[in-house]
Amino acid sequence: MKKVIIDCDPGIDDSLALILALKSPELDVIGITICAGNVPVELGGVNAYKVLKLMNREDIPIYLGDNKLLKRELVTAQDTHGEDGLGEVLPEIEIPEEAIKVGAVDYLIQTLKNSEDVSIIALGPLTNLAKAVEREKDILKKAERIVSMGGVFRTNGNCSQVAEFNYWVDPQSVNVVFENVDKAIELIPLDVTRKIVLTPNYREYLRQMKNDVAQFIYDVTGFYVDFHWMQERTLGCVINDPLAVAYFIKPELCKGVLTHLECVEDGPAMGQSLIDIGDFYRRNPNVFINTEVDEKEFFNLFFKRVFPENIKDTEIVLKGY
Repeated sequence: MKKVIIDCDPGIDDSLALILALKSPELDVIGITICAGNVPVELGGVNAYKVLKLMNREDIPIYLGDNKLLKRELVTAQDTHGEDGLGEVLPEIEIPEEAIKVGAVDYLIQTLKNSEDVSIIALGPLTNLAKAVEREKDILKKAERIVSMGGVFRTNGNCSQVAEFNYWVDPQSVNVVFENVDKAIELIPLDVTRKIVLTPNYREYLRQMKNDVAQFIYDVTGFYVDFHWMQERTLGCVINDPLAVAYFIKPELCKGVLTHLECVEDGPAMGQSLIDIGDFYRRNPNVFINTEVDEKEFFNLFFKRVFPENIKDTEIVLKGY
């Protein structure tokens, strides 16, 4: 089992990524740190706890960052995920006082200092990681692997013509993180996540399972489906973050290239990922950017991990794709 910290901003697709991680025997999720992005950190912490409770994993600690980015003012994506971040369909729940703690940056620093076998799966803006670097310049060099869902290379952005949301929210943090690693960050950009579409057929399959986790996924993605139709005329919804978890477990799901990345920090192209694919500046590679994905194999992995009791049905459903 690989020890991982999941840094996230739940978020509909973050919640699906957490479910996949918790159902994967290769992963030991030792902590969840919350950054501001899709929602403010307070809501993100509540949403992470709702997932842990659903999965009977309230033993995993949740640590909040804060809503202050490195330079920008926070802009959330509640138009995409709902005001509560999970599609505005779930009831409020009682949360034990000790379940959600403050101090995400402290937790990251101390955990990485004390262990040499911890990896980070970053599903939101990189604010927590950047603040850790500002306090301990070499701290991310202690991470075994860092996988980041963010950025865009050869396709259009999802919050501007050229920018992906996570990197657009806090572009300064992207540069701080990428400038202070000693191994390439493994990037899951929009180029590959756009192919991971939870189609109406997949959602109907979830509804027909008639279990709590499947119903949770079906319910929270309804708002997401409506947004994707209005915004992009997509039938279904793109679920970006679960691919980062699936890739961490099974890197052969994707193919990519080793190169150098920096992020535009202001102006009309703010948040754009500048990928030096031609090695123009002769800089040391700091990113392995994935550009291809086997989307059918992703869903094969996702459904079989999350719903192992439905493996035969999953194989039948996937034959249609």
